[in-house]
Amino acid sequence: MSTLDADYRNGGGATRHAWHLGRQIVHNPGLTASLAFLVLIVGLAILAPLLPYDAYRQDVLHRNELPTLQHWLGTDELGRDVLARIAVGARVSLVVAVATTLIAIAIGVMVGTISAYLGGVTDSIVMRFVDSMYAFPETLFAILMAALVKGQLSGEANGFLAPLVEAYRLSGGMLGVLLTLGLTGWLTTSRLVRSQVLSLKHAEYVLACRLSGASDWFIIRTHLLPNTIPVILVAVTLVVPNAILLEAGLSFIGIGVDPPTPSWGTMIATGAQSIQSYPHLLICPALAIGLTLLSLNVIGDALRDIFDPALAGAQKA
Repeated sequence: MSTLDADYRNGGGATRHAWHLGRQIVHNPGLTASLAFLVLIVGLAILAPLLPYDAYRQDVLHRNELPTLQHWLGTDELGRDVLARIAVGARVSLVVAVATTLIAIAIGVMVGTISAYLGGVTDSIVMRFVDSMYAFPETLFAILMAALVKGQLSGEANGFLAPLVEAYRLSGGMLGVLLTLGLTGWLTTSRLVRSQVLSLKHAEYVLACRLSGASDWFIIRTHLLPNTIPVILVAVTLVVPNAILLEAGLSFIGIGVDPPTPSWGTMIATGAQSIQSYPHLLICPALAIGLTLLSLNVIGDALRDIFDPALAGAQKA
């Protein structure tokens, strides 16, 4: 059994990584600022209903106002408060990111683990399928999936599609985005988990467990999956920013969440039409999504430095 495996089984590895992350936060101003901004965005999304103005309230007498003491980020073309809409848009992005990540991680972990553990023909078939999916442009595939899902669920339907159509309507179109991104975001996770399981399934403690008569499910649940947690955390840092960016891109071209639900992508698309006259309508949501992605990437780099043994060894060398 490797030292890393023994550490995780005894809880020491997780404690050491937490201590390392705490030191990085203290000594890395960029990481501290990124965490603070991410906390601000999450707090803004949670407290959106408590803001003075409603994100959907129109006031045609105060259309396209520049930032003032009443409207800190101004108003849009319908007199709606930009800050309130950014807050609700943050909620949309965070919900999409979390739900998409859970779907992608669940599929990726299952596919990667089964493929690596069974090996042989199963592994070859699964990995060739993953490679073929990688060969298809991710953004184009997401656009095709989103258009297909939106076309099927945005109208009237009977039978088994009726509950999905109702859920799509109640979610303001978010269900289509969740299905699209969840079904396209698991590829990287599956490859990372597969490589980790391949390196672990021939370890001595796994062989000893197999010789003692333990079932495959027991070995996977007890010995393999716990030791893939660092890899899964690294995968999360890759999936979350990509999900937020793709959601904004789909909303930007009109196949994401449905109006009037605010989304950073739709706000950017609307602001781009009046950038010369009212630049704040584009700058504010663009800064929100840009700084959020930057913060997530900085945090992801810190987590990869901690949990990726190869990267840590290369830095020490």
